[in-house]
Amino acid sequence: MAILIIEHDDLDSSQRLGETLRDHGHKLDVRLVHKGDTLPPDLDNIDGLVSMGGPQDTDQVDEHAWMAREIQLIREAHERGIAVLGVCLGAQLIAAALGGEVGRRETPELGMGRTTLSFFGTTDPILTGIPWHSVQMHAHGCEVTKCPPGGTPMPLVSSEACKVQAFNVGLTTYGFQYHFEWTKQRCLDIIDHNGKWVEALGASADELKQGVEDHYDQYRHLGDRLCKTIADRLFPLDKRLPPTREEVANFRR
Repeated sequence: MAILIIEHDDLDSSQRLGETLRDHGHKLDVRLVHKGDTLPPDLDNIDGLVSMGGPQDTDQVDEHAWMAREIQLIREAHERGIAVLGVCLGAQLIAAALGGEVGRRETPELGMGRTTLSFFGTTDPILTGIPWHSVQMHAHGCEVTKCPPGGTPMPLVSSEACKVQAFNVGLTTYGFQYHFEWTKQRCLDIIDHNGKWVEALGASADELKQGVEDHYDQYRHLGDRLCKTIADRLFPLDKRLPPTREEVANFRR
């Protein structure tokens, strides 16, 4: 049994989340769909599904051969009670798969920004230890505009710029719009890679990068905490392998 990690872009690999899952004993099956990897025909050997971010949008099913199949896998996993986690695009794909709605933002959200837990977020087991207010890394031009049915009455986490920063559907499916898993260098690379977004925000790359420098240490601390909680509580512990530091086939930092 393995956790299926689906990646859609070289800049959106699972990074510290993947490392934490690996180091907590989970076997990882990483599929790089943007490089031609196929998705599994079924979920028989899958005990968890992680959908990462990417530059694609959920309304581009006809442009990306893998997208319809990934949406189908998310839906099947959720219906079977297999834990599902989505980050950024992955969260939007969960919404698209389970009856939510996704829309394009008037302006993108990029860089470090403050988020706030709702009451439901403060009591959610996956967010245990995350403070009411925290600064997280954002990089998205679309957002979930309506959460799928079956979750809490309001999102778990919101920000002034984006109402749905984290949501759940039932007990084992979670979506995070913000990135909690990136290294400092990846945060800086994302800012460099999205020059048009920087211009649209009326900011400068140096300003956004300074935000990363100012907040990264706390961001990293809270991200590590969340990754560990996900590894321990969201994915089934009874199917873990013995802890190992060995590299897992097809895993990238």
